Amino acid sequence: MNRKYLTGLTPQAYEHPFDRQALVSLEKIPGVSLFFKKVNEYGIDRLLRFKFGAICLRVNSRNFPELYQIFLEACNVIDVAPIPELYLLHGTGYIRTLTIGANNPMIILNIDGMKELSNEELLYTLGHELGHIKSKHLLYHQTAMILPGLGRVIANSTLGLGGLATNGIEFALYQWVMMAKLTSDRAALLACQDTDVAYRSLMKLAGLPEEYINPIAIEEFIEQARDFGSYNLDSLDKFTKMLSFMEPNHPWTTLRAAELLKWVESEEYQVLLEENTSPPQVEVVKDSVAGSEDWDFLESWEAN
Repeated sequence: MNRKYLTGLTPQAYEHPFDRQALVSLEKIPGVSLFFKKVNEYGIDRLLRFKFGAICLRVNSRNFPELYQIFLEACNVIDVAPIPELYLLHGTGYIRTLTIGANNPMIILNIDGMKELSNEELLYTLGHELGHIKSKHLLYHQTAMILPGLGRVIANSTLGLGGLATNGIEFALYQWVMMAKLTSDRAALLACQDTDVAYRSLMKLAGLPEEYINPIAIEEFIEQARDFGSYNLDSLDKFTKMLSFMEPNHPWTTLRAAELLKWVESEEYQVLLEENTSPPQVEVVKDSVAGSEDWDFLESWEAN
């Protein structure tokens, strides 16, 4: 497939409005600046890089040339530079991806994803993670990853935060995490530039094996997404949202497909594809993993 290389693409060009609204709501909460200041004092970047650098395999052009070439293609198409590191994690029985490192991003794909996704679907999936990097989501994103354990640390310490972790920040942060995925799904579609590939990828993220994916299944999934798209998320009461969004490790594939479908049918997606031409020149930056003591609360990790 001849893809268009979106040189100069900015995240503002495809940012989902729910992403911006959720972030504004989060940043309006009293005490949120102090909360993230204290989180940064823990050195979360360094700790997460140490943890995943210790258990993952780094991917490059020598050991996994085909996978790495797909990754480079995704970086080039949506203009991500410098190129972040790519790692493989052990299988979990379902497809999972993760990006950490607000300063030195590190994308992690599990073995299930490498084995179960086609080359085109890998473009979409890796493009989603690259979207988080382009939009600078990672500081808040990785805070949400470690928040359950961090809350216990805060509760048992004298950090001066008191009950901040339970006064609305947690819910607002998880709501933003969900909305940020909608922006990254748009980046993913721009990376693969094939709507069928996007829907197939989301179906696989929902857990459907390859042998069950066919034109009829895709058609029915799109129809389900179209029906789901009639929900007005703004009209849902806070309790409903809290029950829904405080499970951030679930992929929420139907909601995401519904919002992606709306974007495609609005023609904004097509307009973006027509605005750019030549591929950017990007360089590979190698980062070393800093050593540190591990923390018990770095056990959970974000689903794609």
